[in-house]
Amino acid sequence: MAANDKSRVVLLTGAAGGLGTVMTLALLEAGHAVAAVDRDEGALERLSAAVAGHRDRFLPMPADLAAEAQCAEAVAKTIAHFGRIEGLINNASIGPSSLRDDAEKNIPTIEELTPEIWDRFFAVNVRAPLLLMRAVLAPMRKQGWGRVVNNTTSFRTMLRVLPYGATKSALESMSAVWAEQLKDTGITVNVLVPGGPTDTPFIADGSGWRREQMLRPEIMGPPIRWLMSEASNGVTGQRFTGAAWDASLPADEAAQRARRAIGWPELAAQTAWWPKG
Repeated sequence: MAANDKSRVVLLTGAAGGLGTVMTLALLEAGHAVAAVDRDEGALERLSAAVAGHRDRFLPMPADLAAEAQCAEAVAKTIAHFGRIEGLINNASIGPSSLRDDAEKNIPTIEELTPEIWDRFFAVNVRAPLLLMRAVLAPMRKQGWGRVVNNTTSFRTMLRVLPYGATKSALESMSAVWAEQLKDTGITVNVLVPGGPTDTPFIADGSGWRREQMLRPEIMGPPIRWLMSEASNGVTGQRFTGAAWDASLPADEAAQRARRAIGWPELAAQTAWWPKG
């Protein structure tokens, strides 16, 4: 970790999954503390074993973020254990493969999407990030510093796969709104995505996609370290793509090349009228 960086306390959801494990290790190796939330207790145990050298800065927390109370408890336990919270990474998601192994290839139909499926996806992918955000805001405002990073998805997926795409579209929109509302508070809100299908268990073998052609989850390490560092002060409302991050470049230059505004602001040009002020 660079000499001018500080150790931060970060709550990371979906921490024991493919992307979550990479980000957990990257943050711990950078000197940060990680409260690792995941509903898979077995995967959390394996993650705990993998970070054995950082036990003093690692807190595993089994939780189902579809349950409202468990979102608040995750934040409260983080603060009780570490004394503060400065980062929130909303990485936990339910994806198409949770419906059936070939759902990435054979897109779920309208008839398949029952109200129960729809509600579960939105509870984890949309409502949980909102509840966690509400819970971390007070301590972040008080200290005048905070980092919120949301993992959404590619534009193609948003327009192709329901209900997953709809939930990630919502989280992208929420990210843009939060960034604007928290401008000049010291709390930044950004999006970090791999940039396409990534070789993790999130995508089942039934997808039919060749894993050797997928992106590697390790591409999430360098950008998440930068986003949680002092170097990213003032950078907000941006979408970072892991696959576009050139680790051979200085981090600030790599960040500049890998970012663009959250959402698709060019669509604003199609607005016929908008009130001033």
